[in-house]
Order: sequence, then structure tokens, then C-alpha cells
Amino acid sequence: MESRSIKITSHQHPRVNIKIIPGHFATSHSHVNYYIDMTSLKSMHLMAKEAAAELASSFFNTPVDTIVCLDGTEIIGAFLARAIANSGLAGINRDVSIAVITPEINPSNQMLLRDNVQKMVNGKHVVLLVASVTTGKTINRALDCVHYYGGTPVGIAAVFSAVDQVQDIPISAIFTGAEVPDYEIYHSSDCPLCQSGQRIDAMV
Repeated sequence: MESRSIKITSHQHPRVNIKIIPGHFATSHSHVNYYIDMTSLKSMHLMAKEAAAELASSFFNTPVDTIVCLDGTEIIGAFLARAIANSGLAGINRDVSIAVITPEINPSNQMLLRDNVQKMVNGKHVVLLVASVTTGKTINRALDCVHYYGGTPVGIAAVFSAVDQVQDIPISAIFTGAEVPDYEIYHSSDCPLCQSGQRIDAMV
């Protein structure tokens, strides 16, 4: 499967890239015709730092107290907090200490925050950071979590997003459908790949 991968590079930061692999893949919410591999971007600190710098430009004039990280984006999240609060930039978050946290998932697939981090969301301006957005269902669940704990969502940052916004909140993404123009999302019951007999390559 790896031999089918295609590298896509950010126009702003040439060292930031993802790999897309065509095929038939199942997510927890849908079926898609591409697997988007961002393992290196989430793991290698130099690439994560540049990805964060690209995302940070959307939040220099937005108050940010906390970044909630999903999908293993904690390294990017730490660099994103640093970039937003960079003292060399004349933004409203200059020198602010921004919290970077990750919610837990309980056996019912609900997001929750432990007592020791709830104060980092309650009454705070929160940015959600995710690896990829396909249908937006995970984002909706995360936004519900932020609201439940008394936070105010002020933005969504994503490495890749197939949608422009969720709950009227714009998504700032490095890669979008413009870079993967034939990216398709199907409900599992209406998936044409399933209907044509094409086996699922992997759960993603």
C-alpha cells in the first residue's frame, strides 16, 4: 500500500508534507477513497514546528487561552501555542501562557476532561487542533465537550480538512480538498466502493 503513496507539499512551507494513498478505507464515521498519512508531520519536530507556524497566522488576532489537541497532534499543539504567543509578533496573545491539553475518551466514546484540566477550559477561549476533518462529526463532539466544560471555541485548526467550517466556526487547514480534488467521503451504507465489491484496505 505504501508504494501507492503520493506526497503533497505545503505551498508556504516546503518541508511540511503529507502522503495520500488511494484505495478504500473506513473511518469511525464513513468510508473514504484516500488514506491521509501524516505520521511524520505529527512526530518530527521540525515539520511539526513549521506546520504550527502556518496554522498560527490564523489566530494572531484571536484571543487564545487553550489548545485542545485531538488525533495525536500534541507536538504540533505545543509549537502552535508558542507561535501564537511569540513575543516577536504584535498579536493580542503576545507572551500569553497558552495551555495545551488532550481530552480523554471514555468507553462510551465520549470526550471528558479530568478535574485538574477543567479549569483550563472553563471560561477560556479555546482552539481545537485536529489532524484531519472529514465529516466533522468528531469536531462536533469536541465542540460539545468544550461547551460542556464552560469554554468558548474560537477556532479550529487542522492539518487536512475536507470541509470549510463546523457549527459556523471556520476551519484553518494546511491542506484542503483543493490539494486532493477527487477526495470522496461516503456513508458506509451508500459507499460505491463497497457496492462494486472493492474490499476495504484498512481501518483508519
